[in-house]
Amino acid sequence: MKIVIVPSGFKECLGSEEVASAMERGVRRFDPFIDLEVIPMIDGGEGFAKTITHLKNGELIYEEAIGPIGQKILSHFGVYVENGKRTAVIEMAAVAGLKLVPRDQRNPLRTTTYGVGELILAALDLGVDRILIGCGDSGTSDGGAGMAQALGVQFLDKQHRSIPINGGKDLLEVDSLNLAKLDKRLQSVAIDVACNWQNILCGEKGVARVFGPQKGATPLQVEKLSSALEHYAALIQESVGIEIGSLPGSGASGGLGAGLIAFTGATLHPRFNIIMDYISIEEKISNADIVFTAEGSLDFQTPNGKIPAEVARIAKKNNIPVIAITGTIGKGADLNYLAGIDAYSSIIQKPTTLEKAMKKAPKWIEESTESILRQVAIGLGIGERKLLREGMNQK
Repeated sequence: MKIVIVPSGFKECLGSEEVASAMERGVRRFDPFIDLEVIPMIDGGEGFAKTITHLKNGELIYEEAIGPIGQKILSHFGVYVENGKRTAVIEMAAVAGLKLVPRDQRNPLRTTTYGVGELILAALDLGVDRILIGCGDSGTSDGGAGMAQALGVQFLDKQHRSIPINGGKDLLEVDSLNLAKLDKRLQSVAIDVACNWQNILCGEKGVARVFGPQKGATPLQVEKLSSALEHYAALIQESVGIEIGSLPGSGASGGLGAGLIAFTGATLHPRFNIIMDYISIEEKISNADIVFTAEGSLDFQTPNGKIPAEVARIAKKNNIPVIAITGTIGKGADLNYLAGIDAYSSIIQKPTTLEKAMKKAPKWIEESTESILRQVAIGLGIGERKLLREGMNQK
């Protein structure tokens, strides 16, 4: 039996490489000699910069930058050289991710992407030819306005005074934009963004309403943030001439996608598509008997471009069964059957606290993988015995 493991990370708990290692240990507990291929996957979120940079034999650059709650943190980005061109790999989660926002301070009206802009400036200072940005696992919802301010965009009030943008709430105070001081080097650098193509900035399915509650927003704050981003979209259309509110990917990472399009000239890509340019998995999946994938929470959002569903899409081209291991099973998880995932299972073994579950996650992932494989083996054994009996009856 040939098994291929293609997991994503468990948000705020384990990176994809850690999940993959735990799953591999589980497979080896079942059979130390089984034919196994392990491919940790990244979706633009945590681990994006380190994984891509490692694959490209590049170098990680450590840089101080403003974190999502306005305090300086030590962040990083990667740089590698390929075909004579220097590429910087920036992971927004490494400077503005949800993991960097303490649970008692989670209010998307008051978190900033300013540090993302600082990392872009640091990459420009190194003379890179291209920037690849991963949007995922964000702790912000400022539409990328903080990033834009770091790059030189001025946000003006009705008295034409420049005002600081320290979160989505401040967008309501902005009357106009001044792009005169926007860093000119952005015009000569190609910027590609790996993002969730399904996320849009505004409307009933806009980022404030869909993801605001996950980042700590109350219903009242969701409505305030939604209004602020609608106003922001109107400002962008007036200043840049782009109707940003409903563009695919504009809502990525709390609207960072919109800011990247409007102020850096970035090109947004469905995250799995562009990552596939760097990590080849289709051929490996096509040769598998069973594919295992994983995600921290499997729910109604998983089919919308998340790694387990994208892995399943590839596997189904070759009629290969897909099993997903997850931390929690959320609302609408059964929609994943339609997305090509044949079975899924939670690692949670008993009632527990979130803190304990996160601590035990590697062990539980390992044990769950082994247990599922033993169940698969029972099914295969039943099938073989049935075929044997049918053959004997025919004789």
